[in-house]
Amino acid sequence: MSSLKNLPEIEFVSTDVTQIEENIITVYEGVSGRKLAPGDPVRLFLQAIAAIIAQQRVLINYAAKQNLLAYAEGVYLDHIGARVRTERLPAKAAQTTLRFTLSSPQPQAVVIPAGTRATPDGQIFFATVEETTVPAGTTQIDVLAECTTPGTVGNGWLVGQINKLIDPLPWIQKVENITSSSGGVDEEDDENYRERIRVAPESFSVAGPEDGYRFWAKSAHQSIVDVSVTSPAPGQVEIRPLLENGEIPSQEILDAVSAICNDKKIRPLTDQVLVIAPEVVTYNVELTYYVAQENATLVTSIQEAVTKAVNDYVIWQKSRLGRDVNPSELIARVMAAGAKRVEVISPVFTQIAPTQVAIAGTVSVQYGGLEDD
Repeated sequence: MSSLKNLPEIEFVSTDVTQIEENIITVYEGVSGRKLAPGDPVRLFLQAIAAIIAQQRVLINYAAKQNLLAYAEGVYLDHIGARVRTERLPAKAAQTTLRFTLSSPQPQAVVIPAGTRATPDGQIFFATVEETTVPAGTTQIDVLAECTTPGTVGNGWLVGQINKLIDPLPWIQKVENITSSSGGVDEEDDENYRERIRVAPESFSVAGPEDGYRFWAKSAHQSIVDVSVTSPAPGQVEIRPLLENGEIPSQEILDAVSAICNDKKIRPLTDQVLVIAPEVVTYNVELTYYVAQENATLVTSIQEAVTKAVNDYVIWQKSRLGRDVNPSELIARVMAAGAKRVEVISPVFTQIAPTQVAIAGTVSVQYGGLEDD
């Protein structure tokens, strides 16, 4: 299927205020039979009307574009997705494993109800997802807990930080998380959702097309931004998902993709589908940049901008599978940040296969000083 990026820009109505004003005045002069001087009150009135019409046309353009996949956003995009039975992926809550410890062994089992909450800071809460019991004669039990607030807000709490029990229980001496909280994702953003809608018709096929597998793989998790689908041998399909900001998927996400793509209603009977992580190609960044003498007073701000440009390049480079390592892109970004000249030792241009992702190893950025033009 063709990319939306290849489509030409479209405007349903002109929003050029000058053109609108000229048309209104021309029509008025033709009807009234008199020319309007620059300071004529009627001309000033018509100019005000032209400005209002231009504003209305901007809204007309916006409203019309919301019917097109390339421009739609928010709830308008949701309605377009409904046409191809593709819903926006909702936010998911972060999860962790909580360990409940009794003050002493009890002669009977101690119940930990579903929904029992613990918190690291009194603002973010994790609740147990199912009822469990501490067996008689023991003092500990581990149970899965989920953040009560969906999204990324629950991610990143380290082992032992979720240690305050909100719902008091008899015999419970302490609670703490024994795994870092992770897995929380925000609601699917417009760009990822738009791409899934674009390839959704491929999912209707029962022949296992490349874009069909790509659609179903992206439907497994909101953080999947790119998917490689290859067939190394007849009847074999290898799927490699890549996460946002170039993160390599965990086994849990690989399993989720595998479960969807191996569903009997999705996978052709003759296909053997394997979901694996992308192959990582490591490159290093080593460069020296110089600043023009005339920008001597801006050195500090340019240094900050260059650092950001390099960091952005590193993220850009690993945000797509098969994206070649391109030092020209790095140089362009550093130059745009204010550098006069850039000497790049590494990386060198490297072709990356569709099943690979290029991820930076060491990053060394040196300021070489000022230079005359």
